[in-house]
Amino acid sequence: MNQSANKSKSKNSLLSYIQSIVGHSAFTTTIIILIIINAIIVGLETYPNLYDQYEQWFYYADLALLWIFTVEIALRLTAVRPTRDFFKSGWNWFDLIIVASSHIFVGAHFITVLRILRVLRVLRAISVIPSLRRLVDALLMTIPALGNIMLLMGIIFYIFAVTGTMLFADVAPDYFGSLQLSLLTLFQVVTLESWASGVMRPIFEQVTWSWVYFVSFILVGTFIIFNLFIGVIVNNVEKANDVEIAATNDPDPADDSKKELAELKEEIRELKQLIMQNNKKDQ
Repeated sequence: MNQSANKSKSKNSLLSYIQSIVGHSAFTTTIIILIIINAIIVGLETYPNLYDQYEQWFYYADLALLWIFTVEIALRLTAVRPTRDFFKSGWNWFDLIIVASSHIFVGAHFITVLRILRVLRVLRAISVIPSLRRLVDALLMTIPALGNIMLLMGIIFYIFAVTGTMLFADVAPDYFGSLQLSLLTLFQVVTLESWASGVMRPIFEQVTWSWVYFVSFILVGTFIIFNLFIGVIVNNVEKANDVEIAATNDPDPADDSKKELAELKEEIRELKQLIMQNNKKDQ
């Protein structure tokens, strides 16, 4: 009984030690630094002269970083209790997939296409840095609202593309010769990339009122629609920040209940051990 109690205490102390390591700010800072080093190494590999000269060094450096990231994932997995809670986070799945894919392709480091996949490890900076994680979460929250905006934008594009094809197909067949060409031209115009000098002015020289078409499309397509995009994203970023602040200030009562229950079980177990020890002494 004493041996089992000692084993249980040693396991609990080891778990507490691992949790203290994973929860320490230096742990996160170290992982971020290693991700940056990994990004620099991947960037240096794009220089053929440098890579050919130090190919083995790059390989072993990448292998060392890969195993460090593997140990990091293992520590984080061990620190979470119950373990299944680790897999409830999409970001944990993201990290597992990236590290696992790196293990699959590390042996094929000489194949260019597979070497490119290793750069995906740089994306782990998003899951490690809380501010980036909040931003991506906010962007994901905007997807339902963005669907409606995209539908509205598609309707506007279609109306202006059909109108442009009817008006300017003979004047500028390279830009408005067909519906698909008109859509591609409007996409260029909505990005404000050379829309005046490259698209509008050649047409304006032959059709003087064509500026009305282009200016109205820019006002509707660029300023109004893009502002809707920005507004939705900013609104969801604020919501994500509010949710995180609320979670920080008001911890989940269920988590507190679980913690209290675990402490109560531990106290009951210790009391049982004391009673059994006293009974043995009396005997």
